[in-house]
Amino acid sequence: MDRHIAFDGLHNFRDLGGYSTPDGHRIRPGRLYRADSLGKLAEGSADWDRFLSLGVRTVIDLRHPWEAEARGRVPGHPSFTYHNLSIEHRPYDQAALTPDIDPDPYLAERYMEVAQDGVKEIRRALELVAESAESGTPLVFHCASGKDRTGQLAALILGLLGIPETTVVEDFSLTELATPGIRASWSRRNDGRKPTWPGFGRAPGAVMRTFLAAMTARHGSTENYVARELSLDALALATTLRGALLEPRPTAPPVPTYRKAAPADAPALARLHDSSALWQLARGIDQWQPGAKDETHFRTRMREGEVWLAHSGGHLVGAWELWWDDPAAWGPRPADAGYIHRLMTTPHTAPPGTGRRMLAEAESRIAATGRPYARLDCLSTNPRLRAYYKSAGYTVIGEQRAKDGGAGSPYAVTLLEKRLP
Repeated sequence: MDRHIAFDGLHNFRDLGGYSTPDGHRIRPGRLYRADSLGKLAEGSADWDRFLSLGVRTVIDLRHPWEAEARGRVPGHPSFTYHNLSIEHRPYDQAALTPDIDPDPYLAERYMEVAQDGVKEIRRALELVAESAESGTPLVFHCASGKDRTGQLAALILGLLGIPETTVVEDFSLTELATPGIRASWSRRNDGRKPTWPGFGRAPGAVMRTFLAAMTARHGSTENYVARELSLDALALATTLRGALLEPRPTAPPVPTYRKAAPADAPALARLHDSSALWQLARGIDQWQPGAKDETHFRTRMREGEVWLAHSGGHLVGAWELWWDDPAAWGPRPADAGYIHRLMTTPHTAPPGTGRRMLAEAESRIAATGRPYARLDCLSTNPRLRAYYKSAGYTVIGEQRAKDGGAGSPYAVTLLEKRLP
């Protein structure tokens, strides 16, 4: 499931549902949304109908009142209430910043200012989230790009729900999938010009990590901040949110179904790759990079081999590539194997065990061609992934110290092989 909900004019509208707690619960889907400016919605449009279909009953606009006046606010409708809570008291123009400014410390400092200045508005926003949770109705909060002010409020809510910090960082970084649309929208509003700051619209995970570290250093924990600075009963608030917004993770999700990808699937595959890359980076795994495999890559792999999709419950939950040779890693070989690449699942929303099921499906496809081996490789610096494949029956048979993946920078990979029955 793509966490972003598709709109024509909105770029960063996301469902927070599906994120998991360490004790086996997850946020209920369809109850808590974060977004970029809903002022871009127009009555009578397809986007407006799509928004109303979500059943949102509370809208929290975190922008300055002058932003809402200049850029528009969500159209009024009897189905929801609108609240303008400007949590930022010291406005600044990100697009006009100079290229030498590092997003990490700069934005983290701005976020700390908001946490200090906006206590009244942040308190009210959390109260509204709790009221919405207790009433069982969906809520959305937004700012201009759905990144900074929205990201801060999301971090507080996720923290109170018991979501791990790595997931909070990942959720913040998912704005990277919307960055092209955010920057294009800014250019359209500004006579085709480009922002002077390269960091405009970007959401590197390091920004959120630095902000959370600063919050911990100053307040000790999210709960302490809520109690001491916002004057709320943090334990009662967390209990309310968890009781209303969390549910046990499904124990018997539908078994995935598989189909071969077609060229029209390339955008979804590129997005799945980037989502997986952001998941890895939030956890300190430097294996994939967002944008490294675009739509052209996946269309090429469809022509030269096979790409397969896995669906469960009507949603895309994973994919993989199947090659019939791999000279860059394995050198010249007889036609005795299939080579599995880019085994990827949708972070947080794929049923448990989806990766192993897809691996078995790929192996069965290889065996059906009469080839006796399944082969794959992983970065030599990723022992966690190597252990995963070894637990699936793969044996390490060597290392390629200078694989050329086509990007011009050779890298070392561990070679693994499995004899198929």
